[in-house]
This record gives sequence, C-alpha cells and structure tokens, in this order.
Amino acid sequence: MYLFETELLIMTVFLSTLTPKFYVALTGTSSLISGLIFIFEWWYFQKYGTSFIEQVSVSHLRPLIGGVENSPPVPGFSANNGENETNRQSLSECKVWRNPLNLFRGAEYSRYTWVTGKEPLTYYDMNLSAQDHQTFFTCDTDSLRPSDTVMQKAWRERNPQARIKAAYQQIIFLAATNLLFHLEHFCATAYVLLAEEEATTIIHAEKYFKQALKAGETVYRKSQHCHPQNSQHEAQLRRDTNVLVYVKRRLAMCARKLGRIKEAVKMMRDLMKEFPLLSMLNIHENLLEALLELQAYADVQAVLAKYDDISLPKSAAICYTAALLKARAVSDRFSPEAASRRGLSTAEINAVEAIHRAVEFNPHVPKYLLEMKSLILPPEHILKRGDSEAVAYAFFHLQHWKRIEGALNLLHCTWEGTFRMIPYPLEKGHLFYPYPSCTETADRELLPTFHDVSVYPQKELPFFIHFTAGLCSFSAMLAVLTHQFPELMVIFAKAFFGMLLSPFNFIMEKIKRFMPSSLWHQLTQI
Repeated sequence: MYLFETELLIMTVFLSTLTPKFYVALTGTSSLISGLIFIFEWWYFQKYGTSFIEQVSVSHLRPLIGGVENSPPVPGFSANNGENETNRQSLSECKVWRNPLNLFRGAEYSRYTWVTGKEPLTYYDMNLSAQDHQTFFTCDTDSLRPSDTVMQKAWRERNPQARIKAAYQQIIFLAATNLLFHLEHFCATAYVLLAEEEATTIIHAEKYFKQALKAGETVYRKSQHCHPQNSQHEAQLRRDTNVLVYVKRRLAMCARKLGRIKEAVKMMRDLMKEFPLLSMLNIHENLLEALLELQAYADVQAVLAKYDDISLPKSAAICYTAALLKARAVSDRFSPEAASRRGLSTAEINAVEAIHRAVEFNPHVPKYLLEMKSLILPPEHILKRGDSEAVAYAFFHLQHWKRIEGALNLLHCTWEGTFRMIPYPLEKGHLFYPYPSCTETADRELLPTFHDVSVYPQKELPFFIHFTAGLCSFSAMLAVLTHQFPELMVIFAKAFFGMLLSPFNFIMEKIKRFMPSSLWHQLTQI
C-alpha cells in the first residue's frame, strides 16, 4: 500500500509542476492532429461516400475481435434465392446504357470545349463509346474487306485526331487506286467517324451521314443476298445492319436538330417498322421527344401505350412523359389553395400519382426541371435512375414542360410527396424495385468533375466526422483559453485530473480499509 501511495504522490507532484506552456502545447497539438484527421475524413467521404475510419474498422478490426464479415455469396451456392434475385436486379439497374439522344462529338461537344475550355465527357464515358463502336461497326470478317480492316484499327485508336486521320487515309487510298465506284460500297464507317468527330456543324455531319447511308444500304443489301450459312456470315449481316440503323437514326437526329421535325418523325417511324427487333436501341425515346416538339400529344400517348408496359424496362423519358401528359389535362387550372379546400379531382389524383411514379423511378429529375440545379451537356452513356439519366432527360425535355402551362407548378407542388410514401428507399420500393445504391459511384464516372453530382438518398455524415470536428474545435478552444488565461486554466486542469483520480482514490481507500495490511503488503510485493 505504501508503494502505491508513493506512486500516486509522485504523479500528483508531476502534475503540479507542469507549466502553462505544456498545456498550451498539449491542447494545440491535439487540435492540429484532430483537425488533420477531420480534413482527411471529410475528403474521403466526399470522394468515396464512406468514412475511412469506419471502413478500416469493419475491414480489419472486426475480424480480429471475432466479427463475421459479410462476404458476397458464391454464385450458385447461396441458400437464399430471394437474395440472389435481388442482387441480379441491382446489377441490372446499375447497368450503363447508351444515351439515345447523345450529342455529336465534333459539332456539339467539341464546340462546348472550344467556348468554355471544359471537357464535357469523361474518359470512362468515351471509353464506353469506343467499346460500343467496336461492337457495332466491326466483326470477324473485317479481314476479308481491306477498308473494314483499316477502320477496325481506327475505332481502336484513343486519339480522336488519329481516328479522323485513319478515316481520311482510307478514303484517299480508295480514290488513289481508282476504286471511286466502290467508294460508296465500302466506306460507310469512315463517313460515320467523320460525321461524328470531324464535322463541326450539324449540316456538315448530315452530309457525311448521307454518304454513309448510300454505302451502308449497298453493303446491307449485298449481305442480305448472301444467305448466311455460318456464324461469320451472320456476324457480317449483323454488323452491316448495325451500321445502317445507326446511320439512319443519326440522320433522323440531324433532321430534328435542323428543324425538319416531321421528316425526322417519319424517318424514326420507318426505322422502327423496318427493324422492330432492335427495340433495345430505344429509338422510341427519340420519337417521343420529336413528337413532343410537334405537340402531337395523341401520337405521344400512342407510343407510350406500346412502350410503357410492365414487362418492358422503364426510363425517365417514359415515366416523366406519361406524367407530363396527365399533368397537361389539369395543370392550367390547378391551384394548391383550391385543391386544399375542395380536395383533388380524379384527373388531378391521376396526375399526382403519375408524378409520384416518375419521381420514384428517378428522383433527380425534378431539381433540373424546376431549375434548382444547373444543367450540363448530357453524357454519351447514362445510368437509369441515376443523375446522368436525369441530366440527359432534362436537357432535351425541359422545353416541353415549360411549353405546357402550369405543368412545372404542379410538379413543384407535388414531387416531394413521393418521399413520404417511401420511408426508406434503399430497403423498400413502392412501384419499382428499391433504389439501387450503386448509382452515385457510376454517375461520378460518367459526369464531368465540374458537375455537382446529385445523390439520393442524401447520406448522413459519418460519426467520426462529427467526432473529429468536435474534438478539433474543443481542443482548439482549450489551447486559446490556456494561452490567454494560463494560471486559471492550470487550476482547472489540476482540478479536472483530481476529479478523474478521485473515484480511483476512493476505491483504493475502501480496499485498504477492508483488506488486512499484511495481505495488501504481500500483493504489492508480487
């Protein structure tokens, strides 16, 4: 017991000899360290959406203390089939899709870069486009046609100028070898590349696409007459079909951008009728936008009746266009005050339910339609139900909502009511599957860095960010007070440490009182 009292006395004397400078250094150092930890935690959360300390604790500390880490089940060996079904649905909803209304690289994206100095497309987005081009425009039989061999290499080039140079070299090569007659037969993809990346105006791009159409139709007819007998012929026919459909679609989009909307609608209808099996290209979304521009709402409703089916995949264009048509029937007479007095009519209830359905599918769209967030150029690929899809939809359809009187007012009054029907979107959906948790990561890859990515649902700040911020502020306050009032803070510090040690002293006194001094002496000797 004497030994313990001696150690306690030494500790008390040590604390009493500490100068105010020591306390200033202690609190200042702790404030600096906690501040650095707070800054790092904040940066890590903004970049990756999670706390670094929590992630390290779960990944490394939990196994050490006996925790079980939830690892994904091996496919085919899971005991819970429902969980596998949910995982498959989540993967399908996080699939990246080609933007049906994507802009032209040379005539639109490049012009934006020239004016603003900003890159509207990310490397990830452009890499996906390069993969699409190789899938659509190349096949195993390219070695049989010299022009296709050259273009196969061109599509794989990363540098845009190298791709354009390869396309020009192919055209010049055919001209130099007196193959001008066959130029239209074999250079369709070369003209496609020039139209997409070299043309600086839509008119210029349309001229290239018209030349590509002549070549594409000739090659397509030739492939049809070959009567495919093996997989190589089938791959060649599929590739030539893809080229023809792509060219016709882009020509229709050129006509739409140049104001020849009825011509564009006819071209899209003919394309959908000629190639009905290519519905996965979502040409109907191009048709919907063109019909809305014509204000042909009956035709829009007919297209929705065909594609807004429970068995078909949804999109923001489908859901929000359906909501727009139902809002159109009541929006010009809608008033929140009148609706609160008399209640909603049947038509108004249908419109509100359609808006709630659309918002549940993609909750990012309303802020762009209501101009609560600034728009940017849409990416070439989108993630359904994500911010990238919302940007792409609002970029083309905001004008259609503004054209209908009261539609945006109705949306403004009702869209937030959707979240009251879904208490916790990540666990339970209402009309659709639960909102996928992978959208934020994919959208950050698809959208440029200067865009503030919309996140749903908004993530709460992790505990350790609050903790480190509080610790940094508290220790900084102590450092300032100790520097300004050193003597007073030393008294407080001694009192604080005395209060911390008082319970321990009390316990030791009780032990000393009830325990024989000889036994305590033997324990201290051990």
